[in-house]
Amino acid sequence: MQPCNVIAVSSASSAFLPPGFNPQKPVALIAGQGIYPVLVAQAVRRAGVPLRLIAFDEETRPDLIESFPASDRRVIQVGQLGKMLATLKDYEAGCALMAGQITPRRLFKGLHPDFKAARILMSLKRRNAETIFGAIAREIEALGIHLLDARSFLDDQLASAGCMTGRSFPIDDDYVAHGVQIARECARLDIGQGCVVRKGTVLAVEAFEGTDAMLRRAGEFKTDEAIFVKTVKARQDYRFDVPCFGLKTLETMREAGLTAAAVETGRVILLDKPAVLAQAKAWGIHLLGFE
Repeated sequence: MQPCNVIAVSSASSAFLPPGFNPQKPVALIAGQGIYPVLVAQAVRRAGVPLRLIAFDEETRPDLIESFPASDRRVIQVGQLGKMLATLKDYEAGCALMAGQITPRRLFKGLHPDFKAARILMSLKRRNAETIFGAIAREIEALGIHLLDARSFLDDQLASAGCMTGRSFPIDDDYVAHGVQIARECARLDIGQGCVVRKGTVLAVEAFEGTDAMLRRAGEFKTDEAIFVKTVKARQDYRFDVPCFGLKTLETMREAGLTAAAVETGRVILLDKPAVLAQAKAWGIHLLGFE
């Protein structure tokens, strides 16, 4: 599979772009919820790369949709895979980029797949977010469209090493290491990508319910010296599965009484990093980047 043809883009645009990326061909942004796809759209536009949008009804932010001319946007229902693929062909996109979550329950309950999606779903022995999006990725790349690493253009939003909030990190190194070990083992077993530990005790692990629900459960216990750890799988597919940490996560931590988090450097996106770090400092929440 040849990535996006022949013209090189400046390395300043992103370290995650494939060799031979062609900045003259449109990138199709397949946008789910939240600020993540908004940040991607802003970054791609700053790089001067043509951008098109595929949005999902009741998922994608209306302001993002309205920021595109009518000719450069399509709004589809979750499950309309055939329509998505047809739109990618209509756009003559060189690359596509998936950004933003789709409500997890909609992947399994209340989904109304078109014929293309139904055929793929029936072919899967395991139906989870990874297998579903992996199958969609194969369909996209079968069109000759390269599905980009979803960190592309967001290099400045990634977690960096050390205490990012500018203060010494309050959790003992041994307890941080224990949290990293638990989080990585949960990721290896495909349970989730996060956990909360306190002084060597596991308070909660992330599963299907997501990060915020896990943090709330952890908040039911004593949380002084507790730490939230966010990591990735050893074989993470960054085309459609990039762990994110944003203002909503910070707010949930605050409500749960958690004041420390560690996220994996270069692999976890801090959504609107300057705002996240400023708010963390204001609330006395410490953020550590680990490798």
